[in-house]
Order: sequence, then C-alpha cells, then structure tokens
Amino acid sequence: MTVSCAEGDVGTVYDGAVPFEHEELGPASLPVSPVPLMLNLADPGNAFRLGCLPASGGGAVAGVGLMRIEFLVSNWIGVHPMALVHPERVADPEVRAEIRRRAAAAGYGADMTEFFIARLAEGVAQIGAAFFPRPIIVRFSDFKTNEYAGLLGGEAFEPKEENPMIGWRGASRYYDDRYREGFALECAAIRRVRETMGLINVILMIPFCRTLNEGRAVLDEMARHGLERGRDGMQIYVMCEIPNNVVLATQFSELFDGFSIGSNDLTQLTLGVDRDSEQLAHVFDERDPGVKAMIEMVVQKAHASGRRVGICGEAPSNYPDFAAWLAGIGIDSMSLNPDALPGVARTLRTRPEA
Repeated sequence: MTVSCAEGDVGTVYDGAVPFEHEELGPASLPVSPVPLMLNLADPGNAFRLGCLPASGGGAVAGVGLMRIEFLVSNWIGVHPMALVHPERVADPEVRAEIRRRAAAAGYGADMTEFFIARLAEGVAQIGAAFFPRPIIVRFSDFKTNEYAGLLGGEAFEPKEENPMIGWRGASRYYDDRYREGFALECAAIRRVRETMGLINVILMIPFCRTLNEGRAVLDEMARHGLERGRDGMQIYVMCEIPNNVVLATQFSELFDGFSIGSNDLTQLTLGVDRDSEQLAHVFDERDPGVKAMIEMVVQKAHASGRRVGICGEAPSNYPDFAAWLAGIGIDSMSLNPDALPGVARTLRTRPEA
C-alpha cells in the first residue's frame, strides 16, 4: 500500500505501490512572495537545517511564526512541571522515583526545577540561535488537561474535564494557583534564553486568552518573573483564536504587541465544531465565509491600532487559495509547515489578484 500525506489536510491510503514524482528545488528558483513566510516549528533537532530554507527568490525564511513549547515539555522533559515543584504531591512512589531519576540522569541531581528550566531553555535557544536575528515567536504551553495528565506525575495536578478543548488551558492556567508555580518555570526558562544567552529575537505569545482581564492577569504574572513587555525590546503577542479576540481586537491591541491567528481554534469556536470530532469533520472548514469574516475583521482592527497580524494555523499550508486570500486582505506574515513553503511561495507569486 501507499500512504500519502502530501495532498492537503486529509491523508490517503492507496492500494498497491503508487508512482509519484520527486522534485528538487534550487534556492534561487523560488519566486518572491509578497508576504513574509515563516515556519511552524517544534523540534529543535531540525532547527539549523530548516533555518537555511529559502522563503523566496533565494532569500532566507523570515523566521519562526510558531514555536510550540509543548514539544519540548513532552519530548525533552516528559514530566509535569508541577510534579517537579511539588514531587511530594505525587502519590505513587515509583513515579516519584522516576521523576528524580530523570532529573539526575540529565545531570541536575536533586534540583528538579532546574532540570525543567535548563532543558526548556536549551530547546528554545537552539531554535532561536538557528534563526537569529530573525524573530521566533515562542508560544507558552497550551496543553489541554488530559494532555497534561499524560505527563509523568501529571494526574496529581489535573482535573478531569468533559471537554478539555474549551476547558482549563492556555492563559487561564498561568495566573491560577493550581499552575502558577509551573508557569514560573516556563518564564524562568525564557528569561534565561533572552538575558543570559542573548537571544533577544525571541517574541513571546499567549495562547487561548479569553478576556481582557485575563490578558492583564497574565501580563502581571509574567512581569513578576522578569518578563515585562517593552523591557529590552521584549514583545508579547496574543493568539487570536477566540471570537472575543476578534470582537475586542482594538482593546487587545492595547495590551499586546501583535496577533497570531490560530485558524484551527478560531474555526471550531466560530462554527461551534469540535475540531477533533470525526462526525463533524465535513463541517470544519477554515475557508467558511464566517471564519474568513472573522479573520478579515481582526486584520483591519489590528492594523488600525498599529499592530501586526500573522497566521500560524494550518489553513494556508493546506489550501493555496486560502493563502492567496490572506495575502489579499493584507496579512503581515504566514507561518507554514516546512513542506508547504515552496507551494505557497509559488501560489502567491502566480496569483497577482492576491
């Protein structure tokens, strides 16, 4: 059989060996894109290779539009941050012993919080160095409660929710006493990357920020840990993935330096569709007129307030016509999956109406 994931957002399994063509592109062969193209990136192991990719006309890719902390927490650390702060709350002695073993094996002995801070800082710094001085937008952790519970020691700190997708996630966790100390570790790692390692190209981003008051609470929490907006040129973006982010985009612009549209969550909350539901997969479409109206609205409001707007959802990677439409409404950047870079660059060049 042949399994293909190269034909959009739905994979296909074919019977037998299906012929295919492999095309190698020279850096100078890519056309010039009218919109800066960035990358969605999680794995630091690919950073230096991907940092050399051309975005258009032989020029380097514009930076990283979305760097997910979750990958580093899952694969480089593997332990719930609160379990490192409070191992005594982990009931299973074998789990506690495994947590200590992992920290010791990484060379941090009994200092388990340093294990988290150092490993997270190393991963972020590797990506920051690979793209320096181009910007990398680092999104703080956005696990759902069921995903957090799957980390070592996580069950002791996570509630069981009926619908984690719209539950205790993103910004709501950072100022909450149940996770505040874990968020402090994330902040300490980022501060080390910017101040100790000198990678000031790191831009911070807050995911799933539901209200203006929540945005203020998170900014206050960050400032308590030395991550103050404007200090040493620090920029803080907010994800635009909730309709309230669009409706109040002018007011959110007063709190944050820019927006990054998360088209997956914005689509599910605009259409009222669980993006993980197989039964409703035929309804979920980022190109729905209502979703496009929301995106166009936030671009207009943000620009009127002097704020930049990028997009880091999968839609422009999967749909060339959607990428062309985004260019037409004046999006400031598109962050793509690496394999989509050549196709989007060609689309934007060959679609002058964009």
